[in-house]
Amino acid sequence: MNRIATALMLIMTAGCATVTPHYDARFGNALRQAKQDMTLNPGAGKQGDQALGLNGKEARETAVVYTNSFKEPPPAVPVINIGGAISTANGNGR
Repeated sequence: MNRIATALMLIMTAGCATVTPHYDARFGNALRQAKQDMTLNPGAGKQGDQALGLNGKEARETAVVYTNSFKEPPPAVPVINIGGAISTANGNGR
């Protein structure tokens, strides 16, 4: 009985042991490498150079045009079906 209890305790404590020390030591390396590969200039924030881009008037006009593009749905595009008929948005053919 004592041997069975000892064996049972060993089996139960085996589940608490870590089985992935090799993986755990390198956990997150792929993400850190991907972030580093996507960073073009890590010291960009330390430079005093002004960012080039649009002036205020052009940026505002671009934002207004973009916002207004959502006020009505885009025009329907004719689709050629497999049978060769041309279909429109309302379902009527030409």
